[in-house]
Amino acid sequence: MDLKEIQNLIRFVAKSGAHEVKLEMEDVKITIKTAADNVAAEPTTIVQQVPSIAQPIAAAPVAAPAAETPVAAETPVAEKAAENTDHLIEVKSPIIGTFYRKPSPDKDNFVEIGQKVNVGDVLCVIEAMKLFNEIESEVSGTIVKILVDDAQPVEFDQPLFLIEPN
Repeated sequence: MDLKEIQNLIRFVAKSGAHEVKLEMEDVKITIKTAADNVAAEPTTIVQQVPSIAQPIAAAPVAAPAAETPVAAETPVAEKAAENTDHLIEVKSPIIGTFYRKPSPDKDNFVEIGQKVNVGDVLCVIEAMKLFNEIESEVSGTIVKILVDDAQPVEFDQPLFLIEPN
């Protein structure tokens, strides 16, 4: 999470009227507190970087096979993948919140990869400030890829789905 994202989050919390918000991700913990008696007061932010030992270990095995594979062979594959996604439409998050693929834990996912969707079909919900906002498809087509895991935080304008239009 970079400084700009943190600043946007601070502005969002200040405008929302919340007194305290805690956000924990893999390597960062953020707590934003506003004065309880004055909601318009400037929020106090605490950002804590959590050291991660697992990341360097996981990165080492990934780097080794890449060094063995010829770079020339990977370039056409990467170009072909980029060409194939040009016609796909990204569905982006309109708000900051938590992404959910299901309406509730005991229900089925709204959509799956390969499923056909129409304009207005609900793709997911994003929880922001205890409100669940349904995200609807603005295009008819087929779900090609789901870019966010269930119950993960999402940012404004973050891509959520790739849809191949009809």
